[in-house]
Amino acid sequence: MRNTLCIVLLLAAGWWSAPLAGQEPLSDDSPMLLEEQLEQLSAELGGYDWEEELQELSALRSHPLNLNTATRKDLERFPFLSDFQVEELQAYIYEHGPMVSIYELQLVKGMDRRTLELLVPFVCIRLGDADKLPRFRDMLKQGRHEVLARFDTPVGYTRKGYERNYLGPPVYHSLRYQYALGERVQWGLTAEKDAGEPFFGLHNGQGYDHYSVYFYLTNGYRRLRKLAVGSYRLGFGQGLVVNSGFSMGKTFGLSTARHRETGIRKYGSTAESGYFNGVAATVALSRQVAVSAFYSYRRLDAAIADDGTITSLPETGLHRTQTEADRKWQAALQVAGGNVGYNRGNLKLGLTGLYYFYDRPYQPNLREYSKYNLQGNQFYNIGLDYSLKVLPFLWLSGEAAKGKSGFALLNRADINLSTAYRLLLIHRFYSYDYWALFARSFGESSSVQNENGWYVAMEATPLNHWTFFLSADLFSFPWWRYRISKPSQGADLMAQALFDSNHGWKGYLNYRYKRKERDVTGTGGELTLPTHYHRARLRLQWESDGWQLHYDFYKRTLSAAQNNRGGWRLQTTADYNRFHMQGMPVSSGWQLTQAVACIVKRKPSLTLSAQGTYFQTDDYDSRVYAYERSLLNTFYTPSFSGQGFRYSAVARIDPWWWLMLQVKVGQTVYLDRDEISSGNDLIRGNRKTDLQLLLRLRF
Repeated sequence: MRNTLCIVLLLAAGWWSAPLAGQEPLSDDSPMLLEEQLEQLSAELGGYDWEEELQELSALRSHPLNLNTATRKDLERFPFLSDFQVEELQAYIYEHGPMVSIYELQLVKGMDRRTLELLVPFVCIRLGDADKLPRFRDMLKQGRHEVLARFDTPVGYTRKGYERNYLGPPVYHSLRYQYALGERVQWGLTAEKDAGEPFFGLHNGQGYDHYSVYFYLTNGYRRLRKLAVGSYRLGFGQGLVVNSGFSMGKTFGLSTARHRETGIRKYGSTAESGYFNGVAATVALSRQVAVSAFYSYRRLDAAIADDGTITSLPETGLHRTQTEADRKWQAALQVAGGNVGYNRGNLKLGLTGLYYFYDRPYQPNLREYSKYNLQGNQFYNIGLDYSLKVLPFLWLSGEAAKGKSGFALLNRADINLSTAYRLLLIHRFYSYDYWALFARSFGESSSVQNENGWYVAMEATPLNHWTFFLSADLFSFPWWRYRISKPSQGADLMAQALFDSNHGWKGYLNYRYKRKERDVTGTGGELTLPTHYHRARLRLQWESDGWQLHYDFYKRTLSAAQNNRGGWRLQTTADYNRFHMQGMPVSSGWQLTQAVACIVKRKPSLTLSAQGTYFQTDDYDSRVYAYERSLLNTFYTPSFSGQGFRYSAVARIDPWWWLMLQVKVGQTVYLDRDEISSGNDLIRGNRKTDLQLLLRLRF
């Protein structure tokens, strides 16, 4: 009875109370783009860090892309633009000359309302020649400097590790400085200390546990297109050789299944893995040919055996205990390579190669299912990619790659039947012994190895305000996998109906079914049975249309005034999961999440947001995920199993253009246990409360 009452109150607080909070603050700095897809992918990838992607989107909002001077590669940075839309946009400017108004986008063939809503915040129209690169002494005056300091601390609880094992205080802290002159020139410094790590002591005598710097230049001097010094990312072809940039996969939308080549990009995230460190550059030899070259040297955390070989390479970046500290920077990895790209008309070709080696042999402790994984000392990968417009409505693209061991193939066909009907077909084959340390591409697994599959998806908008999506992925694994002691196969089916009105209402209903195989626990791999996973989600969202709450911070008065941009957002999400292994008991889980947002546009602008979730699952297999709005340019999608509540609230105030302060408080309460987590992370109690602070200065 008490749980039912709590759920009713949770819904009532979201739909009928005063607008006190929200899931998505309506802020100019808030990268709202594709958060639905990021939420789905975060659940699939186990909490992948999207910090760098969100930073790039936020930077584009602050420094919009000039459509009159944008290149094809510039436009391909937007994952929601199809190849056809990119081509039609460039063709429109070529035929009619530079745009004079952003409203001309409505005249571009293939631009639907939903795409325009996503694109407009990140682009602008400026007439005249492209911006010239200023002299260095003028850069400091014309660009923008930004400093961000973040603090996270637990409230009212202590993890077991702090009793004797963790070497530092339970406070997370990061400090970031970045400079940007639009997209042309950027540089920055990142420093981070994880919770439990010492600060100016022990193995961190120089202060923070992690430092990184970067300098990034685009469209620089003469033929120099890109230059990166320090930390950077790479992405060429379809990602079968190297891809450390923005890459999405199977979600309820065609745009996210489309891979875009990013080339060389800067890296300013606090994550301590997934990037290169050194120098990289792209030079245009002609209008059709560009050459990229890069070199990277990174020291890595490693566990070293008595014979001097590397047995494991942890990527968590955590150095809280003495054991973790002893593994810090015990190995080094060097990478050198390049790319040659040819682009003319409807044909694009690329050749990518790289060579990399550790400073000592890498011999991990491999089990039977992983015995074909990467091992040794020196490695290489080479790949040839293509993109070809065969017909006005048909694009073909793909890549073939070879490594020191194994090979990988991926081909896709994009079919644009009309503005309202789009089709995508993808085939991939990744051999079970393909070694590619930096590869990341489309697939069921997170690694480009041991997979064969066909994926087909269709997106249709037959009615105004309605979009329908269907997809099917049939895949197989030629060799064993974790918890599967034989070659196996599976299927992944997805369907969604999305509604988007002109009166503030949005919503969708989607369903996903996945069939895979798994060893039965306790049989030692002798018995493998199929598993069936069903997931359904209903989400409803309403935004105010024409009314905005205004709060005068100094006079402490609240009033409502007409404002076409709106000010409230209410969102309700309901999930139901069902997991079943053949011949075994069925487990299920569900959650109900209510979010509400309000923003005050008067100075000082104020944003208040809050969210509440009730969850109940039978076990870990039926766990649920709930996206939660977090601090600026961060992404948080926790998973829950068992029974309990999760509450969070975020407040942001911008007293002046140069100052922003953001505070978040979140609490998780479990109703079915007296302890949370295990090992060093054990919390003796059923509550977990955390406080986060973010301070931003601009000058």
